[in-house]
Amino acid sequence: MRNKLLADVPAAEHQLELAGISTAVLQGGDGPPLVLLHGPGGSAADWMQVLPALIATHRVVAPDLPGHGSSQVVAGTLDAHRVLDWLQELIERTCESRPVLLGNAVGGAIAARFAAAHGDWVSQLVLADSLGLAPFEPAPQFGAALQAFLAEPTDQSHDELWRYCAHDLPRVQDQLGARWASYRAYNVGRARTPSVMAAIGELMREFGFAPIAEAELAAIAVPTRLIWGRQDLATPLAVAERIAARMGWPLTVIEDCADAAHLEQPEAFLRALGVAAEVPA
Repeated sequence: MRNKLLADVPAAEHQLELAGISTAVLQGGDGPPLVLLHGPGGSAADWMQVLPALIATHRVVAPDLPGHGSSQVVAGTLDAHRVLDWLQELIERTCESRPVLLGNAVGGAIAARFAAAHGDWVSQLVLADSLGLAPFEPAPQFGAALQAFLAEPTDQSHDELWRYCAHDLPRVQDQLGARWASYRAYNVGRARTPSVMAAIGELMREFGFAPIAEAELAAIAVPTRLIWGRQDLATPLAVAERIAARMGWPLTVIEDCADAAHLEQPEAFLRALGVAAEVPA
């Protein structure tokens, strides 16, 4: 399934040992480095709609988060210190200069905490519908669908959850065409894997449920911007608006979109990043 999802992506996949974690990493393109961190329960394939355009302008590095996708935790638990060490080793091994660090959902929370602690390793920070900026208190319908999927991952519970991850799920399905079935099958298969479920829980516990401490957020000194879907039911737009006003970070709002603009509104997402390109058919 993963091969089908990435068939049109001009990137090579490598397996790197980082902080004791066997990590699947997609790499492709030339230009300024850009590191992409996906959300909980996902993989580097989540970026499939925007990867071709980004690879045309950047040196893109898209790992599977620890314990997710084809990344496997060899030993130990995923505490915050280990995950930040993992990210530092990833950047050291794959980037010749300081990258733009872009994270979605829990990937955004990881990116923000890394930038706070290791700002000299990052040139810019982009947080897309990020967790970690407020307590995780999703809309009730989102929370119920999330719990149902985690309790029993099936095709039906997957699509029911995605009714809330996307503002217009039929549009996403139409855009992906035959790839939607592969995407769903891959996500469901991963969610049925005990080690993946454990990793989701550990990353959410360490980065996703509670907000980043005020002092830690204030330590982010690199240029930072926010990209948010107006209909995000996991972390409402009001959270991004408050953080943008308090921190002075530019905020781009994407209309008709929930918490996964890179899949739901890829062209608008690319424009928000300053990359204008057609997404794959």
